[in-house]
Amino acid sequence: MEEVLRESKSFFNLPLDEKMSLLRRDLLGYTPLYAEKLDPSLTSSTGDSKESFYFGSLEGALAQRYPNQWPPKDLLPSWRQTMECYYKNVLSVGRKLLGLIALALDLDEGFFEQIGALNDPSAVVRLLRYPGEVISSDVESYGASAHSDYGMVTLLSTDGVPGLQACRDKSRRPRVWEDVAGIRGAFIVNIGDMMERWSNGLFRSTLHRVMPVGKERYSVVFFLDPNPDCNVECLESCCSETCPPRFPPILAGDYIKERFRLTYDS
Repeated sequence: MEEVLRESKSFFNLPLDEKMSLLRRDLLGYTPLYAEKLDPSLTSSTGDSKESFYFGSLEGALAQRYPNQWPPKDLLPSWRQTMECYYKNVLSVGRKLLGLIALALDLDEGFFEQIGALNDPSAVVRLLRYPGEVISSDVESYGASAHSDYGMVTLLSTDGVPGLQACRDKSRRPRVWEDVAGIRGAFIVNIGDMMERWSNGLFRSTLHRVMPVGKERYSVVFFLDPNPDCNVECLESCCSETCPPRFPPILAGDYIKERFRLTYDS
């Protein structure tokens, strides 16, 4: 993990023109500061104060359809090898975690494999850098404005710098935010929207945000999203006559595309 963070810092320390040569294509690649706003309800025209780099599937149909972009080897010789190794390892961890969630929902451990959610999953790693400056303004600024993740589960590693906050009850007003401490060698796990829909709210997606704390911050995020063609609908074990499905069925790819549209168009 330390090597992934070091390589991430090396990339973000490159000149802007080098990073912009890898500008995101089909969401994979570099996203500059202020290019997205995760909370589209905010009235401010300023985007979130962070820059990022996405890479995804290494093999299968999705890898061929959406090829990754990589920094030139002469600039960052071990970068690609480090990131591909991390991707394979964290994907294995994510699969095991989904098996535990399936058991908790009174399903077979391999349930999410059986329904095709992990058949060429749309799993991506996002490297993030938050500049950390606290801007004096009448409008509150965010490293990442309030949002929930779109997929099944998210595994987050940080460099230990604070700023991450979570809201336990996202329906409560006003919202109450709690600081989330990073633990060296451990993942912070977020439940995503897809898992909330499957479980009919038994597992609720985690509303969270990142606040500027006056110090540069790095994190590495792994989003384990289902295969885009996977149908996400309430599980039989999670609904009844007295607790009907709260969400209509939807294809995973359609849901995620709409969430990204709102993020980048707002």
